Amino acid sequence: MSIEFWLSFNNGAERLRLPVNPESINVSSPFGHSDINIAQLGEYAIVGERGLKEYSFTSFFPRDYNPVYCEYNGFPAPWTFVETLERWRDTRRPMRLTITGTPINEAVTIREFTYTPDKAGGPGDIYYELRFKEFRFIELPKSVTVSNASTQKQRPSSPASPPKTYTVVKGDSLWKIAAKPTIYGNGAKWPTIYNANKSVIGKNPNLIYPGQKLVIPNA
Repeated sequence: MSIEFWLSFNNGAERLRLPVNPESINVSSPFGHSDINIAQLGEYAIVGERGLKEYSFTSFFPRDYNPVYCEYNGFPAPWTFVETLERWRDTRRPMRLTITGTPINEAVTIREFTYTPDKAGGPGDIYYELRFKEFRFIELPKSVTVSNASTQKQRPSSPASPPKTYTVVKGDSLWKIAAKPTIYGNGAKWPTIYNANKSVIGKNPNLIYPGQKLVIPNA
C-alpha cells in the first residue's frame, strides 16, 4: 500500500491529494525548557510544556501525468493546487494534514508556502515547499449551572415611606389613636406609638395632651 498525502478543509468538505509524494517529511516536536543558574548551585533545567509540532516537505505539482513519479492520474492543474491552498490559508481556519500509513492526522495551519513555477526542466510544473504547524483547539470549561435564585437579578427594595404624624386631640389616648383605621386599626399596637414618642410623652403613656405631635411608625 502506497503512502498518500492528503490535505482537507472544512471538516473534509474539500480535499486534495498530493500527486507527487515528497521524498521525505520533516517533523519538529519542540519542548519548552528553560535553563537557569542558581548561585553556588550551578545550572538547572526547568521542564516546560510540549510545543506545537511542525511538519515540512518539498515536492511539485506536475502539469502532466507520468506513471514514474505520479501517484494517480486525473489530478487538478498545478495552479489549481496553488489557488486552493492559498484560499484555505486566507480563511484563517485550520486544515487537516493526513499521511496514510503513519500516525500523522493533525489539524494544522500553513505557516509557509513558497513555490517556483516553470522551473528549468519542468515547464508547466510548480515546485513548492510547505510548512505546517499543529493547531490546538481551545476547549473552554463547561459553564456551571447556577440556581435561578442566585442568577436572577434582585430588584432593589423600594425605599420605605416616611412615618406619618398625628396631632393629639381632646379625649385621645394611645389606644384610641392606634385603633383608628387610618393608623393601625388595632388599639393593642399602642406601645409602638409610645416607644417612638417617649421623648414627647414622657414616662407615663397614659398622659398625652392635645396639640402633641406624635410620630406614627409604619406598621
